[in-house]
Amino acid sequence: MKSLGHVISTTAVILMAGLLLAFSILIYIGGEVLLRRYVDGRLLALAETVAKIVEQHPNIIEDSEEGRRLVAPEMMQGADARREFQDVTHSIRIFSPEGRLLWKVSDMVSQRSIPENLLEQVRLGNTVFEFAQSPDGTTVRHLFISIPRYGQVRYILQTESSLRRYRETLIGLVILLTIGSGTMLAAAWIGSRWLAQKVLRPIAMLSAGAETISGSELDKRLTLESPYQELLQLAQAFNSVMERFQRNVESQRRFIDHAAHELRTPLTIMQGNLEVALLKARTPEEYREVIINNLEQVGRLIALKRSLLTLANLSSDKPPVLLLPLALEPLIHDVVAELTILFDERRITLSFESQPVPPIFGDAQWLKQALINLLDNALRYTPSGGAVTVRLQALGGGVVLAVEDTGHGIEPEHFPHLFERFYRTDWARAKDSGGTGLGLPIVKEIAEAHGGSVSVTSQVNKGSTFTLRLPANTHQTTPTLPIL
Repeated sequence: MKSLGHVISTTAVILMAGLLLAFSILIYIGGEVLLRRYVDGRLLALAETVAKIVEQHPNIIEDSEEGRRLVAPEMMQGADARREFQDVTHSIRIFSPEGRLLWKVSDMVSQRSIPENLLEQVRLGNTVFEFAQSPDGTTVRHLFISIPRYGQVRYILQTESSLRRYRETLIGLVILLTIGSGTMLAAAWIGSRWLAQKVLRPIAMLSAGAETISGSELDKRLTLESPYQELLQLAQAFNSVMERFQRNVESQRRFIDHAAHELRTPLTIMQGNLEVALLKARTPEEYREVIINNLEQVGRLIALKRSLLTLANLSSDKPPVLLLPLALEPLIHDVVAELTILFDERRITLSFESQPVPPIFGDAQWLKQALINLLDNALRYTPSGGAVTVRLQALGGGVVLAVEDTGHGIEPEHFPHLFERFYRTDWARAKDSGGTGLGLPIVKEIAEAHGGSVSVTSQVNKGSTFTLRLPANTHQTTPTLPIL
């Protein structure tokens, strides 16, 4: 597996190498263009100077003495002319319009004639540049211009300059760029390694600290001292994940403990009944009583199993809730009508009060289950002669469904735990109403699966109100539905 520090260093060096290569090519091309312009500029300036001198002293060119003298005596008559030729370090040739060499100063590349096509361009008044090779292999630069007289081309002037220093300068530039690029690459490698180690050191510390956390130390949190905000956010995110993980683990532990406890009670009763029944011979009526008692415990186990499966499904990442446009009022009417007979048997008044409410996005079956759980809870803890009222109304941007009873009420210290799994108040346990402690947690999971919430208000000896809040369907489009 690759090291992140190595990847960072290698990437930095490759990126730097690419940038340096592009920069070096740009500098080389730009330097070559500038040097060539400089050489051509010097040649052109020399050619213009010589052409001006020849125009002012036309008698310095002697056709009969071609190539015999480097500088004619007439050219040295003026002090200005002598001073100008003392500064000339390039080769100069003067040809006739037909290409015959008439006069020269120095000679880098032997050239006694000019190609006809080049002559034609110069006679047309064009300035022509070309390259040539000297006998020692040095590249030279030629410039050809015409020298007019009385409106006609009188002479063709050629100036010549060696490109040896030009090439040496470019070679020196390449060497300088190579050394500079190599130095910068080495610095980039060392700097990137140092930076990678400095940045990754806190991450290594976080990793080492995380490895030391065991199942018995879930409350341990990591501390990180770093000047970088991103690393501090990483440590905070890790601690936040650990907090949620700790809560989930503790919740699962409590859930397992409570589930084991709830399962142990009916199983113990069933085992005791069977053991007592086997101690001696019993009458058919006694065996029947044992079977009936055990069937009650089996029913309790089945109800507990059903509630546990429901909670497991609702607590998953994709709860099986199908959200569709739904009108709550008809659904509540049906549930109240179905359960009225149970409330009448207990001589408890069940009523429904409704106000016009907007539709919601919901799952009819799950919302019906939530309402049944709330009404079952009210039925268990409301004495005979009491009343249970279901209220439906719009509030803010949502819909509120409240179940109000006139039962015993709940002490305030139990409020934070009412929706925890298997939690039952002391009064409820003493009453032994047959509840499993999972009804309200199921209501909470259903509410959250619909994007809502559930809460409770209560006064001892006056009753309790459980309120289910659901968002209203304010849009006409159907939302994305969870996958079943």
